[in-house]
Amino acid sequence: MSIKDKFTEQEWQELMQAPMLAGIAVTAADPGGLWGAVKESSSVARSLIEAKSSPDPDSLPTIISASLEDSEGRRVTQQNLLQLVKGRKPAEVSAAAVERLREIDELIAAKAPDQTGTYRQFVRTTAQNVAEASKEGGFLGFGGETISDAEKKTLEDIDRALG
Repeated sequence: MSIKDKFTEQEWQELMQAPMLAGIAVTAADPGGLWGAVKESSSVARSLIEAKSSPDPDSLPTIISASLEDSEGRRVTQQNLLQLVKGRKPAEVSAAAVERLREIDELIAAKAPDQTGTYRQFVRTTAQNVAEASKEGGFLGFGGETISDAEKKTLEDIDRALG
């Protein structure tokens, strides 16, 4: 039995959002403009590539990454994420993304407890990589800080959400 088989189709759709939710939470916490958003999005993509190349092909992050290679998986994930952000201000988007990560964590703990640690590490690493991807508060890449106070707070919120 695959890990994916432990979840309903709806639950699996929720799980597939996890890496993007981590990225959205951090990006929305302190929006850094177009160039920053591109760098931060690239960090999420890099996390997915790294997860897919994991030595454990049966780990939850590896299977989530593989599911997002499918155009239908990406389409459903994008629709769900659009519903999350629609009509919300950036701070509200960040808080909603963190809350959804908490809900997903609880779901994994209930249905695949042996994968909880791997999932938490994947989400936390993705969020950290996004936070470090672009300097905040500078001009054209000069000055600013690597991780802003708002991003640090969001990383702490994600840590709390993940138990």
